[in-house]
Amino acid sequence: MNDAASAPTPAPAPRRARVRAPELIGKGGWINTGGKDLKLADFRGRTLILDFWTFCCINCLHVLDELRELEEKHRDTVVIIGVHSPKFVHEAEHAAVVDAVERYQVHHPVLDDPELATWKQYAVRAWPTLVVIDPEGYIVAQHAGEGHAHAIARLVEELEAEHEAKGTLRRGDGPYVAPEPVAGALRFPGKALLLPSGNLLVSDSTRHQLVELAADGESVVRRIGSGERGFAGDSFSEPQGLALLPDGKVVVADTVNHALRTYDPATGQVETVAGTGRQWWQGSPTSGPALEVDLSSPWDVAWWQGRVWIAMAGVHQLWTWDPQAGTVEVAAGTTNEGLLDGPAAEAWFAQPSGLASAGDRLWIADSETSALRYVEAGDEGYVIKSAVGTGLFDFGHRDGDAAQALLQHPLGVTALPDGSVAVCDTYNHALRRFDPATGQVSTLATDLREPSDAVLVGDDIVVVESARHRLTRLRLPEEAVRVDAVAHRTQRAATEVAPGTIRLDVVFQAPSGQKLDTRYGPSTRLLVSSTPPELLADGEGAGTDLFRELALNPDVTEGVLHVSAMAASCDDDPANEYPACHVHQQDWGVPVRVTADGASRLPLVLAGMDEQG
Repeated sequence: MNDAASAPTPAPAPRRARVRAPELIGKGGWINTGGKDLKLADFRGRTLILDFWTFCCINCLHVLDELRELEEKHRDTVVIIGVHSPKFVHEAEHAAVVDAVERYQVHHPVLDDPELATWKQYAVRAWPTLVVIDPEGYIVAQHAGEGHAHAIARLVEELEAEHEAKGTLRRGDGPYVAPEPVAGALRFPGKALLLPSGNLLVSDSTRHQLVELAADGESVVRRIGSGERGFAGDSFSEPQGLALLPDGKVVVADTVNHALRTYDPATGQVETVAGTGRQWWQGSPTSGPALEVDLSSPWDVAWWQGRVWIAMAGVHQLWTWDPQAGTVEVAAGTTNEGLLDGPAAEAWFAQPSGLASAGDRLWIADSETSALRYVEAGDEGYVIKSAVGTGLFDFGHRDGDAAQALLQHPLGVTALPDGSVAVCDTYNHALRRFDPATGQVSTLATDLREPSDAVLVGDDIVVVESARHRLTRLRLPEEAVRVDAVAHRTQRAATEVAPGTIRLDVVFQAPSGQKLDTRYGPSTRLLVSSTPPELLADGEGAGTDLFRELALNPDVTEGVLHVSAMAASCDDDPANEYPACHVHQQDWGVPVRVTADGASRLPLVLAGMDEQG
């Protein structure tokens, strides 16, 4: 049978904008290439997907997981390149990027771009952003945020067929070179827990296991979990937070499985108690039977006021799980990313990653705002307050009065016996202390490599040094360590905008074969706010159009526009009564500066190409 003769004539390729891809440059060099420097020309004949990411960003980690299946299925025609574009100063350190690539099991080449050179060349405005380049070196699509893997998979198949027919497709092995495996009891551990036996239980995140260590914090007693990424049986996927339940079991934040599991030290049994294994998306239930409600990257857990509180980093909220009722529900946060105190239902968080219960307060390490915050009960319900930190773009290492003190992406918090709080100030490699009685912040210890959690053991505090792959025991110091104060702001250059009124356009083109889902009303959502709030004279708030006129306050010359957009698209097949639907969403924080010759239009690409750009 002659396959070529009988094959149907391929449909004409869709017309696409022809924009030549800029060269890939980054002062930090290449990772996962065996020491080889790569150029765009090396990928000619292959579909190239650039993943602009930074390792602090939970949405970026979600996209890494979304891309794994595509990476495997099309490994002979597609090359994924991570372009690491830092937000925090620590993320510009090459050694930290190398660690992150191993920690999150990135199995493709990564370009370390500490000065954001390639980010600027591609006019990227948000983490994460995916750029698709065809086999001839032209940009054919850009997607910001999560939920685009299905659209990119469809585009990849179209490009494969198109360039196979043109003779411009080149199949073969990719440029990825795996690093040498490293031995050791722990590899990028996340959180730790003191067991009633006196042993320590540690989430060995990169190896997808829990490890029980003897009281010395070094000798391995047992390992729990298969060690392979998975959800069945006793397998985990990058587990993080641990909390002891009243019945002696341990609840585990099984982060990349989007689930809570329990581990029984007496029997060794692992059981799923909350989550479905699927990631929560806008529009999904926010309460109900625990095993029927989707979760999103639970990062830490704590037992407080008769329930397990969950730092739901993936959606910037706190949730709770009630073991007696077998239910979960949102306890605080709106899913908007930022720092906003007040009633729990109205508060904003940014990747809450550490929890510690202390009497009438639940302390929170809110990592992306570099903040220490807490929950307490008010007359009309729970209230969120901030002790240290001001927002998404200010961070550093500065002690003193809490109102002006600075942290840098803290991941852990520990209540101390005297009523103060120890903070694992992760990107400052330090253990910090906040004293509510005096309102002062101090430094307890430095030279701790990416500390992510700490646990009290007698008069000592045992710190999880995640990037040194060990637990470090310290005596709680009587006096603080003196450090030189350092203050930072995000490295991204401000976008210059014109005074008066500007038009905000969120660009969204439904993927090939799909259309906007309007069966139940508008399928798009846009939320706009600013820091400081006075920056916007008009245009803030929620709406259903993906464009808006924004009136800028003439008395405010710079600030940050916070834009959150969502669009739902479904397969465009009238014969299918139940088409597959997909949610595309992204939050942008866009630093802006008002100048006389600035732009009067601000385009943000959610999916597709900005034809007016």
